[in-house]
Formats: sequence, structure tokens, C-alpha cells
Amino acid sequence: MKSYPAGQEPEWLAGAPPIPGPGLEVTTPPVMAGGAWPSLEAIAAEVAGCRKCPLCEGRTNAVPGEGNPRAALMVVGEGPGEQEDLSGRPFVGRAGELLDKILAAIDLPRPEVYIANVVKCRPPRNRAPLPDERAACMPYLHRQIALVRPRVLLALGATAAEALLGVRQTLGSLRLKVHTLDAIPLVVTYHPAALLRNPNWKRPAWDDVRIARQLVDAES
Repeated sequence: MKSYPAGQEPEWLAGAPPIPGPGLEVTTPPVMAGGAWPSLEAIAAEVAGCRKCPLCEGRTNAVPGEGNPRAALMVVGEGPGEQEDLSGRPFVGRAGELLDKILAAIDLPRPEVYIANVVKCRPPRNRAPLPDERAACMPYLHRQIALVRPRVLLALGATAAEALLGVRQTLGSLRLKVHTLDAIPLVVTYHPAALLRNPNWKRPAWDDVRIARQLVDAES
């Protein structure tokens, strides 16, 4: 764990919970390991023309992801919403504004992280992506993770957590543990959209995010 000089500890660390014990240890299945795309730009170009599942029929723009290609923290959400579909960028609506505030509060502003989603096209009516839609898109995400090679992964919401960990479990059962995906620590928390619907979850989500932030320091 990174040590800070006395009196110079960051504000986010005050009252932060300790890093919890281990959870699931997962290795990317070969079928999901992704193609040999040489770069994040190559993945974005592939995603822009992807027609591997029916979600492509309703998209305005594909949303491959964006951010620092050498990010210490990689954030993974469920899929694009209306504003993301229009802009081609992840997390730009109200949930995105909240995510930006959370990241800034842990001294990892948005430009310093990499943000992607499980699926790259908007599901109709913002429903959760179906299993075949997730399966079609996951090779892109796994290759993005391999290229960025972040110190820590932060899964936002049950859909992202289940897709990354390959399990069907409740969000509550996956929180407050340090899982690993291909030896990368992975922390699960609430999706920002859920926090907008239920502000009572903001405090536990803040604890989750501070656990992830401590892991970033621990892995440095």
C-alpha cells in the first residue's frame, strides 16, 4: 500500500474501509479471449462496423470505449444508453456526470481512466443485454482489458460483474470482495444509474470505489 506523508493523506482515504478478502479467481475463457486486434483503435474500427448481434440494427453509433490507454483503473459498465448512442461515447448522461464526480473524488479524473461497456451498442429501451448479445461483444472487452492492462478493474452493476466473472450472483454477494480476472484485481459496485434511483446506495458505493482506489495504490 502506498504510504502518504503525515498530514498529506488524500481526502478520499479518510474513513475508507480496509481492503477486503479475496473473492472469485477467474481466467478469461479461450472462446472469449478476443481477436488479435493490435490496438484499441483497431477494436473501435471493428466495433463501428460490427454486425455480430441484433443490437446493431437499432444503433445510431457504436460505443467502443474511451480513455487513457495505459490507465491504472478501468471502469466497465453494462451498455450504452440514449445519450451514449447519440454521441458514441460511454457514460455521458446523468449517470456519466455522477461517475465523473466519483472518479474526480478519488483523484483519478476521467481522462486518467479507461471506460468501456459489456456491449457496444444500445439495447432497446435500455434493457439489460441478452446472453447472446453479451457473448458477441465480450471478445472486444477482453481484448481491451488485455491491451490496457489496468492495475484494477471496477465493475459497475450486476450485468458488468456477471459478464466479467462468468457467474450468476447477486450484486450484494459480489460486493466487498477482491475478485481477480486474469490476475487483475476486480471490485464490484453499483451502477451510477442505480445510485440516481436510490441515493441510499451512494455511501456503500463510495466505500467500494475507495477500495478500488486503495488497490490501485497497492498495485503500483
